[in-house]
Formats: sequence, structure tokens, C-alpha cells
Amino acid sequence: MYKIVDFDSKTLQNKSIMKNMERFKVSIALKSSRTKNGLAPILIRIYIRGIRSEITTRHFVNPLQWNNKQGIVKPGGDNEFLINTYLNDARGQINQHYLFLTASKAEVTSIKLKNLFLGIEDEDKKKEKEKTITDAFEYHAVKMMDMVKIGKISPKTLIKFKITKNKVLEFIKLKYDLKDMDLKDLRLRFVTEFEHFLLTTQNINTNTTHKYIKFLKTVINLAVGLDWLDKNPFQQFKCVYVSPDRQVLNQDELNRLIEKEIDIDRLRKVRDVFLFCCYTGFAYADVFEFKHNAVTRGLDGEYWISKNRQKTGIKESVPLLPIALDIIERYKDDEHCITFDKLLPVNSNQKYNAYLKELADICGIKKYLTTHIARHTFATTVTLANGVPIETVSSMLGHTNIRTTQIYAKVVEQKVSEDMIKLRQKLFGEEETKIIKIKG
Repeated sequence: MYKIVDFDSKTLQNKSIMKNMERFKVSIALKSSRTKNGLAPILIRIYIRGIRSEITTRHFVNPLQWNNKQGIVKPGGDNEFLINTYLNDARGQINQHYLFLTASKAEVTSIKLKNLFLGIEDEDKKKEKEKTITDAFEYHAVKMMDMVKIGKISPKTLIKFKITKNKVLEFIKLKYDLKDMDLKDLRLRFVTEFEHFLLTTQNINTNTTHKYIKFLKTVINLAVGLDWLDKNPFQQFKCVYVSPDRQVLNQDELNRLIEKEIDIDRLRKVRDVFLFCCYTGFAYADVFEFKHNAVTRGLDGEYWISKNRQKTGIKESVPLLPIALDIIERYKDDEHCITFDKLLPVNSNQKYNAYLKELADICGIKKYLTTHIARHTFATTVTLANGVPIETVSSMLGHTNIRTTQIYAKVVEQKVSEDMIKLRQKLFGEEETKIIKIKG
């Protein structure tokens, strides 16, 4: 009717498993010391290398009806078939768990076998599932590295995520005195406190602070996609962008740069590269990457220069103005450009910004020159202020949204003034000082 499951030599063909089985034993016995109302609980005991774990079943039996040697209810005993079938299945399940763990070369303990039988998740396995913030950032970094290799994203973007990770871990250490945090422990409060940390302790401006938080939300969204989290606890946190006061050069300052006689070779080269950016709108990082043969002729017969922006990957194409062409012509035979296959002799970013400060001093420009001021100047003083439609400027700058370009339109006060002068002259005559009096 039923039989006790056992594994004979045919089942155990692997000698190493058979050897291990000698150190493994399952026994079934009564807990006579806990007899109540004439019935004692049945126990299943698992031994691994002499170490025992014990399972108390929900079955009870009269000790007089128990076969202690075979570990079964005697024939004719109460619930004989039900109890013995359960015990037979239990022994078989435990044996199967043992064989599986041994064959997979996993560590086998009596506690682990007990937990597997009872359906209790193994603590080691449970810990493996509890992913942390660091796990999420590292997984994201691996995926981004693949994208960098095929040129889909810039290495600088990967660096920004690494910086974000470091700031998050620094915050966790300061706020919670921990090296890392489980993803399951994250709440909305975490990101609001992180924002406060960046704004106050780190003294970072609002826009940069919210860029870091955007990067963090991206990583947490990835964790949700991997089923490491049910939902993003930061989803309700809204990142804002505060339009900054963008520093630009006016036409007078541009003219000073163009007309200044510079005897120092390194400063002259920096001036030329800076002016090239002012009249093309390309960022420093993109100009640095231009090859010696970057200039092409367009369908209109004019000279153009194009590149997928390193920051966004969006194509930026600009027809070259005479001053930009003049600068390119000046360096077509430059030894550095030929040797390193460069369009222009661009320095490292650190040196470039340092030399720009010197350049501003000798040209009498009070503004703090940086690499990106040139791009802002192209968008405002060179194009928008001279009547180039904002849609055209947006296309040349490689913007994906015209609202980004509209930020520049806000600073073109000179253009507004000139338009109003023209309107005044059209409505009220050529004499700007003429006063119109309203009668009555």
C-alpha cells in the first residue's frame, strides 16, 4: 500500500554522492516527553555530519501504535494510511533536496534541508535578492559602458552617473551612518533629504542638484524594470529647472577679441578657438573632436561643418561664416593639427579655461570667460540679435526642443531695443527725439 522511499545503488551512480549520503540521515520518531491526552507528536530529524535539525509535524499518534524501528504507524493504528503516506512523502522530498544540492555542489546543512522542506526561504538566498543602491548603480554602469563602446552615449555621461553615485553614498553615510542601503528601504523622504544635502552641505545650485536627482531616478527606474523594486519611491518628486542668467559677449566685446593684436602664441590660439565657437555655436567638447577634414560643401555650395553633439547625440550642422572659415584656413598647415588630425589647436579643458581668463584681461573684458560662453554668444549676439529666426538657431544648436532655445531669446535685450527703435522711426518719423502729444 505504501513504502518507505530510499535510494539504492542504481539511483546513486555518482560515487561522491554515495559517499556524502553516508553522512546524511533522515529519521522519524515520537516526542514521547510531550505526550498529551495519550498522543505524542511525530518528529522528523535530519542529520548532516552529526548536526541535527528537527521538524515537528502536525501529526500525533498513540505510542502503543508506533513502530519506532521503521518510523511508521503500526498496521491498524489510527490514521495509519494518512500519517504513513505523509511521512513517506516527507522522507522522499528531503532526500530529493539533498541530492539536488549535492549534485549542484552547493553547501548542504541540516538547517537548509529543513527550510527547503518547510518552504522557508534560505537566508543566503534572501540576502541575494535584497538589492542595494550600489547594486543598481553598478548594473546601470555596466549597461552604459556597452552604450559608450558603440558610441551611443558620451563617456562624460557615464562619469556624471558615477559622480551621482558617490554623492548618494556620501549622503547615506552622513545621514544614516551606513555604507549602502537596500532598495526596499527607500522612501520619498530619502530623495527630499538628499536634495537638502546637496543644496546645503554640498552648496550645489538648484539646477545641478536636480540633475543629480534625475540621474538617481533613472537608476531607480532601472531597478523597477529589473523587478528589484515594485515601484519608484521617488516618482512623486518633481525636478525643476531654474532659468539661469546666461553670460554672453556683446558685439563690442567680440570686436575687441577680433581686433586685438596678440603676440603670445598660446593665447592667440585660444582666442581663435574661442571665436570659432562664438561664430559656429559648437561646444568646446565637440570642437576638440573635429578632424582635419571636418569641413564639407553642402548642397548650396557653401562650406558646412556637422557633428553629433557629444552631450546629446543630436546632429548639429552649421554653415560657416567668413570669420570661422578664416580661422580654419589659418591652421590648415599647423604642425599640431596635422600630427594629431585636428581641425583646430584645441587645448585641454583645464588649460583652455585658464588661458581664457588671461585673454579677457588683455582684451579688457570684465566678464568671466568660460568655454560655454562662446556657445551662448552664438545663440544670442551672433544669430538671434541679427534677426535669424529662433527655429533656425534651434536647429543649428542641435536642440531637440525649441523651448531650450527660447532661454537664449530672453537675454537679447539689444535686439529688442533695435526693433523698438525701428518701430518708433516707422510710426513717428526719422527724428528719434520728436515728441508726440495727445490732444485733449
